[in-house]
Amino acid sequence: MSAHESWGRFIPSEPARVVAPDWTSEIPPLDTIGGSLLAYGRGRSYGDVCLNNGGTLLDTSHLARLRSFDRENGILECEAGATLDDILRVIVPAGWFLPVTPGTKFVTIGGCIANDIHGKNHHRAGTFGRWVLSFDLLRSDGSFHCSPTENRELFDATIGGLGLTGLITAATIQMRRVDSPFVLTEAIPFRSLEEFQRISDESDAHFEYTVAWIDSFGGRNAKGIFYRGNHTNAEGRAESRPTLHIPPVGVLSASVVRGFNAAYYLMSQDAKPRVQHYDPFFYPLDAIANWNVAYGKRGFLQYQCVVQSIDATAEILDRTARSQMASFLTVIKKFGDVASPGMMSFPRAGTTLCLDFAAKHKGLLPMLDGFDELVASAGGSVYPAKDARLSPTRFREFFPQWESFAQHIDPRFSSSFWRRVTS
Repeated sequence: MSAHESWGRFIPSEPARVVAPDWTSEIPPLDTIGGSLLAYGRGRSYGDVCLNNGGTLLDTSHLARLRSFDRENGILECEAGATLDDILRVIVPAGWFLPVTPGTKFVTIGGCIANDIHGKNHHRAGTFGRWVLSFDLLRSDGSFHCSPTENRELFDATIGGLGLTGLITAATIQMRRVDSPFVLTEAIPFRSLEEFQRISDESDAHFEYTVAWIDSFGGRNAKGIFYRGNHTNAEGRAESRPTLHIPPVGVLSASVVRGFNAAYYLMSQDAKPRVQHYDPFFYPLDAIANWNVAYGKRGFLQYQCVVQSIDATAEILDRTARSQMASFLTVIKKFGDVASPGMMSFPRAGTTLCLDFAAKHKGLLPMLDGFDELVASAGGSVYPAKDARLSPTRFREFFPQWESFAQHIDPRFSSSFWRRVTS
């Protein structure tokens, strides 16, 4: 496995060189490094937004120090290569938690900012970018301290800016206070998209965290489990979760996924509230260190979109069910209308749907192109951090602000994604 591939493993990673400084003081002047440049953290982006084939990757994995933590006010300053796991180990014992977190804790702060990540609490907290107080940005034309009041245009362009505005070296983030490491959670079964909507509307008013798993074989009438939770001061027990590794072979056939979905639906439903440690609630897949290899040698593609039309969501689910291509992990959630400062931020009010497909089906790419058409007709968008095949035409349709954003790109920076969608 390449040390600098993307999580989907669909597009090969072929950088001309990798520069991996141990200290920020060791970063060479960017205008002296050959080829185009791109920061690379832990490679948890699914497509090619973290790849720079033929160019230089600036590996930030060693730039992972926590510089300071204000325990009274929950303000953390760290280098951009620090992971959420690094941060959680420090802030949770002090009574703080991440303001927004994705489904893995093995992502870097630089990646969280560059992709303006979202989580189960988007309807309350919005995106990660809303909680960024400031960051240091190293460009080929100098160093810039960026915040809502200083270098504001670079601040807005860098949040959700796909790593193209320069190299984030450090950031200051506002955390949120919690009473314990535990979450009071519920798992509610549902049997249709309409029932999901009803539970979601009801839950968003009372729960900070909401998300649902859905059986992709059922289409718009699929069964699923709706998860909701709030931080709690109730006492609980932190169970040890051993990290598993699986052999790099494709095991996710349609029959396997169908059987797994049936068993998962029966075992997971539990509307009775229970106290759960934050780790399995937020990061269930982190218990398997290399779960991405289960899709086989060709890797997988994740399709994540957001639309305001529930009809478009229903049609995507119906087409997926008819295709029998077995989306192993299908997740659905409603985004809120909390605006992000990020110029290119993906989330917007509506329903977001994520589907994972093994990259072995001849009809997969045409089907995803059809999904793009549905999303475009519904005025929605596709998430660049998950994408590996979006056309230039669709990208420009989903992100009409791309030309204004492009004015803030460092001319020395590029990525395989950006060259693909703007060619």
